[in-house]
Amino acid sequence: MLTRYLVPLLFGLIGVAILVSLGVWQMQRLTWKQAILADIDARIAAEPVELPDEFDRLTDRFLPVTAKGAVTSEEIHVLVSQKQVGPGYRIISTFETDTGRRILLDRGFVKIDQKNADRPTGMANVTGNLHWPDETGSSIPEPDLKAEIWFARDVPAMAKHLETEPVMIVLRTSSFENDPVAPLPVDKVGIPNDHLQYAITWFSLAVIWLIMTLTFLWRARTAQKDI
Repeated sequence: MLTRYLVPLLFGLIGVAILVSLGVWQMQRLTWKQAILADIDARIAAEPVELPDEFDRLTDRFLPVTAKGAVTSEEIHVLVSQKQVGPGYRIISTFETDTGRRILLDRGFVKIDQKNADRPTGMANVTGNLHWPDETGSSIPEPDLKAEIWFARDVPAMAKHLETEPVMIVLRTSSFENDPVAPLPVDKVGIPNDHLQYAITWFSLAVIWLIMTLTFLWRARTAQKDI
């Protein structure tokens, strides 16, 4: 009779142990991800430096920089949407530095009807963060060059289109006055951190599994008594 209960009990306890271990693993991943996000926050908010001559996409991602030069009228319009605002465009301009370089400048957001509105161009001091966003994929349509609409910030493709270096500054502030383009500074909002939810799910399943195991054993014992 003991064997009759031992097998389902072991099966239940092994299942609970596996689910709890998965929950613990997700908590460890949560600690790891929080450390990464804290590092990103620190890098984004660090004191800006002059635009370096050379870049590394990994070590210089989010690097705060300042640059002087001219914002040109050459633009790319990336279709996006803002909460409580609606659809609009990110304005990606060509920025010609005072050292003779051509790079990309993500100036920020305009509403959908402001796509072709006048915007200030010319000499400016800009401060922002270097960024190489990963927004491409098989589900992202190719840009509609005839309509001048892009659907993702693909830095290499945009740089090729505007004949610039594959480098982009996401604007935080500029010396332009009354600029209708609203900056969308770099932040960590788009970086997923769902490990706590995953951990809660695994721990909840462990509790449910344990309850099911105990319920099964109780019913089996009750049924045995009734015989």
